[in-house]
Formats: sequence, C-alpha cells, structure tokens
Amino acid sequence: MATHKSAIKRARQNRKRRLRNRMYKTRVKNAIRKVKEAVAQNSLEEAQKRLSLAVSIIQKTAGKGIIHKRNASRKISRLSKMVNKLAVSGSSS
Repeated sequence: MATHKSAIKRARQNRKRRLRNRMYKTRVKNAIRKVKEAVAQNSLEEAQKRLSLAVSIIQKTAGKGIIHKRNASRKISRLSKMVNKLAVSGSSS
C-alpha cells in the first residue's frame, strides 16, 4: 500500500482513471452488441442507425487513448462489413 503523499494521490488517480476507462470500454461493448443484435434480426435500418452510433462511440474512445486506434479501426471495419453484407443480401432477395 502507498505510504508517501504523492503515491497515495497517484493511487487515487489511477483508481479514478481505471473506473472511467472501464465505463468507456463497457459502452463500446454494448454498442457493438446492439449492432450485432440488429444484424441478427435482419433489420437493415436499425443496424445502420446503431452502426453510426457505435462508430461514434468507438472513435471517441480511441481518441481518448482508452483503446488503440488500430483496435478501434478493426472493430469499425468488422461492424461495417456485417451491416454491408446485410444490405447486399437484403437488396438481392
């Protein structure tokens, strides 16, 4: 356990940051889950709406340095691919 005044403050700051980062990561996971659920229900409009919201959340999280920019890019790419595949299959049938 920290005993110096500066170490105690550092531990307090780390705890606060960890909780904040966890909140953002949970928000990203929930946004991704909602897009996947919309794709699973074959709801193109809902999936596109949720995708744009998810992309915004993921980019904000990456901009704050909570997740890596490449990780964010990969998540966005995979979600976009899922929604686009749904759009193509919906228009051809």
